Amino acid sequence: MTRFILSRVGFGLLVLFLLSVFVFVLFYVSPSDPARIIAGDKATEELMAQIRVKLGLDQPIYVQYLNFVGNLLRGDIGFSYRSGLPVSDLLYARIPVTMSLVFGAVVLWLAIGIPIGIASAKHPGSLRDRFGQGFAIVGISFPTFVLGMMALFLLYFLPTKAGVTLFPPGGYVPFAQDPLGWAWHLILPWTTLALVVAAVYARLTRGQMLEVLGQDYIRTARAKGLTERRITYTHAFRSAMPPLVTQLGIDIGLMLGGVIVIEQVFGLLGVGSLAVTSVAMQDRPVVIAIVLLGGVFVVVANLVVDLLYAVLDSRVRTAAR
Repeated sequence: MTRFILSRVGFGLLVLFLLSVFVFVLFYVSPSDPARIIAGDKATEELMAQIRVKLGLDQPIYVQYLNFVGNLLRGDIGFSYRSGLPVSDLLYARIPVTMSLVFGAVVLWLAIGIPIGIASAKHPGSLRDRFGQGFAIVGISFPTFVLGMMALFLLYFLPTKAGVTLFPPGGYVPFAQDPLGWAWHLILPWTTLALVVAAVYARLTRGQMLEVLGQDYIRTARAKGLTERRITYTHAFRSAMPPLVTQLGIDIGLMLGGVIVIEQVFGLLGVGSLAVTSVAMQDRPVVIAIVLLGGVFVVVANLVVDLLYAVLDSRVRTAAR
């Protein structure tokens, strides 16, 4: 088991190393000049030369890369070209917003999608199944920004026009400052994101459960007189979980890098909105930090998924020995 964990950690570190090389080449070896971006189009050559020396851009490429990696390992991501603030401070202010949005939505979409998928699989062809498949098709087809705008119109604009305030239009309140206000401001973003993603999990759960419920050992369990509830949740759902865990790890890792559409619709100042602003303003240090942060989230999420595989599937534990 230890060898299995070390191999997964080593592979994750290799992925992060390759990502750092790719990002460095893309942003520092590309034809555009960072000094020109900082100084502006009307800057003199002397000023740009001073900026290059200050940023270390006058040194050989390999020295620049080593300095780049060394600074990353120390947590020094540099300063924003536009605001002049440390990039780490910008990220620390935005990460709690994105994490609150993602993890709250995860709880909702699992609570919605998995029960619908299980109910559809237990009663194939029934009204429940048709409802579940209809929910999945509609949810997958609906863009998140459309659902978000509909939620704002129906649950904020119309009630407010009638003199009733049900939900705020957006914004973020820190959990430590006001837990109830934190949840109140995030209900609409949570629900919007959860309904779209829950459709994927409902469809995936249904497909996996149908496959597992047709296995011989399930028929044997029924012949032994086990209750349908125990067969469904103790035997069938446990066997259907690995693909769901894989999808969950991918979704969480990607979304922690920024839920751009939802953050823009509801005015949440998270990592996604910071990424949009930084790309538009060509703020390279911030863009680099967001790309690397997203890579770290994906690698960590996949590592957790691999460990859960070992817990859920005894064959993985046996192969890891």
